Amino acid sequence: MKRIGILGGSFNPVHFGHLILANTVLEKLNLDRILFIPCYLPALKSSKNFASPPARIKMLKLAIKYNPKFSFSDIEIKRQGKSFTIDTLRELKQDDSKLFFIIGADNIKEFILWKEPKEILKLADLIVTNRGGLMVRVPKNILGRKIIECVIPNIEISSSEIRDRIASKRSINYLVPREVENFIIESKLYHKRSKS
Repeated sequence: MKRIGILGGSFNPVHFGHLILANTVLEKLNLDRILFIPCYLPALKSSKNFASPPARIKMLKLAIKYNPKFSFSDIEIKRQGKSFTIDTLRELKQDDSKLFFIIGADNIKEFILWKEPKEILKLADLIVTNRGGLMVRVPKNILGRKIIECVIPNIEISSSEIRDRIASKRSINYLVPREVENFIIESKLYHKRSKS
């Protein structure tokens, strides 16, 4: 049975923090694959300065192409609108795979407010990772299900910081893969500062 880690997000843009998190979870929990799933629209964040779905897919493909255990799915982008985790997991679930849904510790308090959290936990084991610099206590269980805690290196890189650096004409070298940086420059992404 294949063990597949699901990592969702806006990836606006994808950066080394995402990749290090994914690779650490993959190795520590002996997963067969990490599936990156970019959302169509951000659930809670402003959609200003939000790169188009094709641009974010392109950056993701460039970022993961050298790791055969990394792949991506555009199911949430194809669905359009706001996607719910439960719908995505139902679409992905197959009898020959075991799903692991990866979230940051900063999301654990709100998890019970998500759509059908009990059903999410029936379809996938929950992996909770620490988030750069944030001290969040992760419970052992949630809604009667065991939480898998995975400690990752504290990499304090954020997509919003990268967008701000681009808008103020500062370097993003060493924050994103070189090919992603080149694509951002060529496509003139994030050059206007967000008003939000």
